[in-house]
Order: sequence, then structure tokens, then C-alpha cells
Amino acid sequence: MKYELSTPDSTMAFGRVLGRSLRPGDLVLLSGPLGAGKTTLTRGIADGLGVGGRVSSPTFVLARVHPAGATGVPLVHVDAYRLGGDLAELDDLDLDADLERSAVVVEWGEGSAERLSSDYLVVRLERREDDVRIVALEPHGTWSTRAADLRLAG
Repeated sequence: MKYELSTPDSTMAFGRVLGRSLRPGDLVLLSGPLGAGKTTLTRGIADGLGVGGRVSSPTFVLARVHPAGATGVPLVHVDAYRLGGDLAELDDLDLDADLERSAVVVEWGEGSAERLSSDYLVVRLERREDDVRIVALEPHGTWSTRAADLRLAG
């Protein structure tokens, strides 16, 4: 499934729809180069979940926990960029425990965070020269059927 998102607002809207579909135990891995829109997408996801707190890139703290809002699902936002594939440091974050009761979104997590669950959704973002984002969804496990049911629009 591929989607074309022409503006930051459409990236936020896409994230909102995705966020409204998340439930405790969901793992979403965001993949794409710097400036592709991973944090903007996460802001939309957080808005869709209705979580509290300002969403910004957690690059220097590695992870931020946003308390549950109306949906009752907290968001754990992780930025694995600085980990550089260091799985020990990822283990130190104890995401396994968070995953049971939260939706977990990991920027730069592909190649390391998949081992947290066999059920996860990879969201690949690509930024074209005209600033349009191309989003491709790669579902794994139960996401293979759930992703088909999503009504995502940019």
C-alpha cells in the first residue's frame, strides 16, 4: 500500500487516522531518511491517540512517554537513530514492558526493534524533491490483515 502526501498537514492527517487505529501492544516502525517526515507523522499519530504532551523528536533522550488521553492508550515514542544498531541500549529502554500497555512508535527502528514483537507495521517515508512524501506500509503478523482495514487518507 502506497500513499502520496503532498503537505505536512496531509502527513499529520495520515498519522491521525493511523493513531486512531492503534491499541495497546501495537508496534510501528518508521523508516526513512532525515527530513522524510517521521516526527511529523508521529505528531499525527499522537493526535489521533489523543495523548498528552508535546511530541518532538526524542533523539537526545531516546524515548518519550505520552500519557493516555481519551482512547486510553499511551504512546511511547522512541528515536533509535543514536543507537546505531546497539541492541543492548535498546534493551535498556525496557520497551517490552511498555509494549504490553502502550502503542510504541520507533523512528529509525528497522533492523533492531522488530524483535520486540512479531506483529508490527513498518511505515516507510520517502521525500521527493518536490517535498511530496511517499508512504509505503509493510505489515507483519496481525498487521497483515489490519492494515487492509485501515481507511488512511492523506
